[in-house]
Amino acid sequence: MRVARQVTKLIRVVVVVAFAPFGLLSTFAHASAIEEQLDCKSTGHVFISALMQSGEIQLKPMHVEKNSINAFRPVRGVKLTAFDFPVFVVLGYEKDDPLFKPGKGDPVADWAYGVVVTGASDDVRDRLRQTGSAAIVHEVTPVMTAILCKAN
Repeated sequence: MRVARQVTKLIRVVVVVAFAPFGLLSTFAHASAIEEQLDCKSTGHVFISALMQSGEIQLKPMHVEKNSINAFRPVRGVKLTAFDFPVFVVLGYEKDDPLFKPGKGDPVADWAYGVVVTGASDDVRDRLRQTGSAAIVHEVTPVMTAILCKAN
């Protein structure tokens, strides 16, 4: 009987210790919808710098495309959404802006910004049409779609 209580107590301690990080993670997790910023009325600098200042994306790009589009990851624990789709990566560029690294080719435009979301391009296109967004939709893979605003 005494051994059974000790085993039960040990199991409780193990369960609490094992699941404690999940409680901490949920405390620190941050979710944010950013479709309002994807109105195509801003610039790459304004879009990216706001997300950096709020601590929602990493300060350095994880990748720079040939056309100078910089790809930034959301900070660990931050869950971004755009038009109800989960954001995989945040995109941005502005000519002659030190926030962005230049690519090896011609820049996509004087400025550009957007996101890559998890969702089929037809579903994303339909959702943007419903909201009246002027953003460009581009299929990256069958289940990943880029939503992009850029200078004309």
